[in-house]
Amino acid sequence: MKIARFSRLGFILAAAGSAVGLGNIWKFPYIAGEYGGGAFVLIYLVTVLFIGFSILIAEMLIGYLGRRDTVSSFEVLASKNKKLWRFGGFQALAGLFIMIFYSVVIGWIFNYIVTSLTYLPSSVEEAETIFTTMLHADFWTQFFYHTLSFLFITYVVHKGIKGGIEKLNFYLMPALMLILAGMFLYATTLGAFSKAITFMFEPDYSKVNSEAFVVAVGHAFFTLSLGMGAIMTYSASLEKGANLVKSAFWVAFLDTLIAIVAGLMLFTFLYQYGSGPAQGPGLVFISLPAAFYEMGILGNIFAVFFFIALAFAGLTSSVSLVEPMVQYFIDRFGWSRMRSSLSMGVFFWFFGIFAILSNIDGAKEMLTWGGKSFFDWVDYVTAAIMLPIGGLIMAVFVGYIIPQSEVERVVKPQLGWAYKPWLFSLRYITPVAMFVVMLSLMGVI
Repeated sequence: MKIARFSRLGFILAAAGSAVGLGNIWKFPYIAGEYGGGAFVLIYLVTVLFIGFSILIAEMLIGYLGRRDTVSSFEVLASKNKKLWRFGGFQALAGLFIMIFYSVVIGWIFNYIVTSLTYLPSSVEEAETIFTTMLHADFWTQFFYHTLSFLFITYVVHKGIKGGIEKLNFYLMPALMLILAGMFLYATTLGAFSKAITFMFEPDYSKVNSEAFVVAVGHAFFTLSLGMGAIMTYSASLEKGANLVKSAFWVAFLDTLIAIVAGLMLFTFLYQYGSGPAQGPGLVFISLPAAFYEMGILGNIFAVFFFIALAFAGLTSSVSLVEPMVQYFIDRFGWSRMRSSLSMGVFFWFFGIFAILSNIDGAKEMLTWGGKSFFDWVDYVTAAIMLPIGGLIMAVFVGYIIPQSEVERVVKPQLGWAYKPWLFSLRYITPVAMFVVMLSLMGVI
């Protein structure tokens, strides 16, 4: 049976779709402004180049050489202690765990697409009331849209590499970029555009500290969708002779470009029609809808297109979060793609219900421990522990464990003179950076 392979463009769009998620559209702009604007952006770009890009190539290499699921790829490529190194492949569990709350958030976005068609809150206070009511009191709305998210994602994944994942990204990624480009061009015509540029890019060195460096490293790593086996699994389906370095460059470039464009567009609208920046969910679900209201009927149109773009970003990331464990059960246990896709989908759907309940008044008390809800605990464990460990494992594995003749054979002709700096970064800079990020996110330092 012929194994389905990504086309070159299909892989770049799928990998970029994996990297471009919900965090790109609101988290990057906010933390850039909080940690020194242009100074932080410069730090971020350097960390993308020397840390994020290094691990991105390493993860692609493991998948490309292994040609199997994450667990089997580690086992096959390890030059020693094969049974021990196969456990490195279980980083794929991180993506499945992330889906527990990610699917719920995509459900929120679906809900906002529908409601924005006819209604927008007239103030930030009203928008906050609407969002908090949904979050803490409206279980059934969240359940319905979470289930819709589960059905869509499971259907796409069960269709496979060519018929599902590549086709989804072939349509949704260009659509996402087109929507953001259109809204960005409109933003450039507004008076607040220059203020948004100042907010994101004017250096404020007084805000640059050790924490800013940790945040930059962490975000550069997480925004590229590393440490969860997604890029590795996609790379296993690359055609022979694929240029990993060029593909990695385009993924990193598109990921960063979309984050910057989205940030400039959002903050232009907020400065022009709203009260300025807000953090996290408050930006997307509270401040922004109130800003769209001030635009009149055009605001409803923009709101619908914006939340559609946000849904596209979430969905393209979601299929990559589920695929690694789907492929694992196909390769290791001989499951059909339908059985594996449905099983993984039911897993994140079922535990996603508990994530919803952990925010609902009357139920959240039973699902809260140590000051964190079940929703928050899943987010914390994946971001602070599982993903950094995944990145650390990949850096060590490619830097020291895979036969270096194999690494050099594939990567050196593509990197040229930059091969030695890349290997140095992978062996010495990246492991230390990932360890520091993990300790920082855990609150140890």
